[in-house]
Amino acid sequence: MGMLYGREQEQAVVDALLDGARAGRSGVLVLRGEPGIGKTALLEYAVAAAGEAFRVVRATGVEYEAELPFAGLSLLLAPGLDRLSALPGPQRRSLEGAFGLGEDAAPAGAPGDRLLTGLATLGLLAELAAEQPLLCLVDDVQWLDRASLDALLLAARRLQAEGVALVLAVRDAGAGGAGAAGGAADGLPLAGLPELRLAGLPESAAARLLDARTAVELTGGVRRRLLAEAAGNPLALTELPVAAGESAVGDAAAAPGVLPLTSRLQIAFHGQVTGLPPATQNLLLVAAAEENGDLAVVLAAAAALGVTAEHLAPAEESGLVHVDADRRLVFRHPLLRAAILQRAPLQQKLTVHRVIGEALEDGDRRTWHLALAATAPDAELADALERTAVRAEARGGHGGAAAAYERAARLTPDRDGATRRLVLAAEAATEEGKLEQAEALAERAGARTDDALAHALLDHVRATAHFWRGSYPTAYRLLLDAAGTGIEPSHAARMLFQAFHAAWYAGEEPVVAVLDRLAAVLAELPEDDPLTPLARHLPAAVLPALGRPAGPLPAARDTAAAARRAGAETPGDLVQLCGATLILGRDAETAELAAELVAEARAKGVVGVLPTLQFFAAEAELFHGRHRDAEVTATEALALARDTGQHQWVSQLSALLACLAALAGDADQVAALTATARTATALTTSTPGGGTAGSAAAAPGEPWAQWALALLDLGHGRAGDAADRLQGLTTGPYRHHVSGTRAVPDLVEAAVRLGAPECAAEPYERFARWAGAAAVPWAEALRLRCQALLGSDELAESAYRAALGLHDGTHRPFEQARTGLLYGEWLRRERRRTDARPHLRAALETFERLGARPWADRARTELTATGASAPAPADAPAGALTALTPQELQIARLAAQGLTNRDIAAQLFLSPRTVGHHLYKAYPKLGIASRTDLPALF
Repeated sequence: MGMLYGREQEQAVVDALLDGARAGRSGVLVLRGEPGIGKTALLEYAVAAAGEAFRVVRATGVEYEAELPFAGLSLLLAPGLDRLSALPGPQRRSLEGAFGLGEDAAPAGAPGDRLLTGLATLGLLAELAAEQPLLCLVDDVQWLDRASLDALLLAARRLQAEGVALVLAVRDAGAGGAGAAGGAADGLPLAGLPELRLAGLPESAAARLLDARTAVELTGGVRRRLLAEAAGNPLALTELPVAAGESAVGDAAAAPGVLPLTSRLQIAFHGQVTGLPPATQNLLLVAAAEENGDLAVVLAAAAALGVTAEHLAPAEESGLVHVDADRRLVFRHPLLRAAILQRAPLQQKLTVHRVIGEALEDGDRRTWHLALAATAPDAELADALERTAVRAEARGGHGGAAAAYERAARLTPDRDGATRRLVLAAEAATEEGKLEQAEALAERAGARTDDALAHALLDHVRATAHFWRGSYPTAYRLLLDAAGTGIEPSHAARMLFQAFHAAWYAGEEPVVAVLDRLAAVLAELPEDDPLTPLARHLPAAVLPALGRPAGPLPAARDTAAAARRAGAETPGDLVQLCGATLILGRDAETAELAAELVAEARAKGVVGVLPTLQFFAAEAELFHGRHRDAEVTATEALALARDTGQHQWVSQLSALLACLAALAGDADQVAALTATARTATALTTSTPGGGTAGSAAAAPGEPWAQWALALLDLGHGRAGDAADRLQGLTTGPYRHHVSGTRAVPDLVEAAVRLGAPECAAEPYERFARWAGAAAVPWAEALRLRCQALLGSDELAESAYRAALGLHDGTHRPFEQARTGLLYGEWLRRERRRTDARPHLRAALETFERLGARPWADRARTELTATGASAPAPADAPAGALTALTPQELQIARLAAQGLTNRDIAAQLFLSPRTVGHHLYKAYPKLGIASRTDLPALF
């Protein structure tokens, strides 16, 4: 490679990344800048600096009118396909499906789970780095197909200790040129990755580069003008002088400020191309339109135009293109390719797409090129495009499917067939998270038909867009109305389940309206429909919690079994059941079902549903007083939700972890986590694919965030602040949420301490009705505790004692200790110090064991006030395991069960080397030398 001018600081950043990989640490770097600023040159520097010590894999995004799912990723990972057998089964099958390897290859995930393909990408990168560090380079990331980009970015966010250096070069948002809207980086989900922005070269370095690369003699005026116009852009300093040498100052360098620099560079490139023989120009147009640069395909297509391989020589001699070691035709710069395509006449481009399609073997690329060449309806070609779309969806490439369905609709001769394909395009765009495109397609399709089912499906598209923007009432109303248009009961039931999700954030009345409609649909659902058991269970689990009558509530396990017998196949089919069991206090059922579904999701590689299931599992663990288990579960789920772009669950899980931090008295963590939960308000208006849309709404984690802040206040004796927060939570629009219900006993305690018990009267009455409907001992114990606080002193003791009796055997140590603390405080105020001590001592021991420091401090103060000695506060909760991070603890537990690093990596979606790295860090914290010592600790 040539010398880099003025990039010493940028080279040092790349060197540090490579040094980390040599030492076994993985790292990611995003290079960002305008076209020609030197991103590709810095990638070439990385290759040279890596030397033979590194294995290198690379790919380049190519601007293309079609979208072929996983095309970019397949090129990047092609050198590692011989190592697929080393991956866990689900991950291996996901990549085989994504790349179309063999007829028996399963689709990517279950079904089309791009997240699993991303984890498989991580695994394959780790395998490629097994013998030597790996340098992975991707240029022009803004033009990667979305399926490849999502998989690659998921892998990037989970790289830890594999020895992989990943460098992604991306064009700045708004950079001009052909297809600038598609190439702009605005919608790329790169947030959180380390970024290096390339600016123009310093003046002295720009002058040295201009002098070194200019073959013609420039006059002083022209030289100064070129330096000013190039503004430090290395490509401009290299290419504009060619134009200047050809015509004084040259069209490309003229008129400063009239044309953007990118456009002037394209003019300069086009000027170089127009000087070539016509046959060579035709061959370059074929190469520009053939997205893979496959020399054999380019020459075969060009032959149909009377062009041969000999006509490539002038372009090679001028340095415009070269043929690489893989027999691919590579343009000197993407702007050259764009200039050729942009300035070619339309009829010529149509002809080129036709000859490329005819040169390709049967397949999706052939279909797409022929479709791009078509100028009139073509039923056969439209059918082929629909088959392409179906294959794209099976691989998880919903964006590619949307484009294929839409193009197929344009080529479909009959109106109804075209409308059907527009509906399919809108649905696929929704799955991809392209909400504006989905809504536009829905409007086009809706204007063409009166079919009730079509309009219901289009309302579903619109509702999904509103839901992701946080417009829950609108989403709920669209889905509720669509389900009542006389469509098939199975379609209606599926819409109502999604309407329930939207209604849950819209308020109690919308929830009741959805459940009433679901009850009506249930009467028409066949017994062998997988939704029938769930439709029967959901109203019975929710309506009594809202004070409404409902039928008997079956056990969650029985409902799950019935749904499975009727055809529910994946954990995702049962996820809503798992959450619904919490609403009426069936926490043990949630814990059991969530554990089963999480294990199944891990085994099947169903990654996308894990954060949801783990949120419900962590809630159950928290309510059972298993704070450390809840922290481990929620921490893994939060990392997975972040890495997979599930912003709703980033908000929810951050807020749940904030509650755990509040119980531990960690004010800094509470502040940080609640801020994350609330800033996810903006993120939840992002599409599932990463683009932003619409105005902000309250974050899904807001109720938990309010509860976390109130618990922190209550633990530190700030009863007034706690009461204010809790009253808003328990009487406002979230009062029916699990957190809104479970926070009522905290409100009662805060209000009584504040001397304003009347503030809690109405929430307590609702909680008492809820506890009666729940009919579980622990809920009645909490009601009795509230009654003891709110009632007369004459009745307090009997209520406390009854509550403690019910707590026994419920396996909820934190709530039992809180009841014991309150009873002990009451006894001390009644001057019964001796009676108070055992309750206060037991509460102190429990709080210390759980790491609930504010409550431990309060119990210690009360115990001391009785005249008894109390142990000094512990610096940390007892036990060596508390020194581990949640991820270290999770890995150590699995290792103690005898699982190998590879087994653990498959379960936790990490690389084996990352697992080994965490164990290596855990051993000294635990005071042990190897994994053989782990079983004794657990």
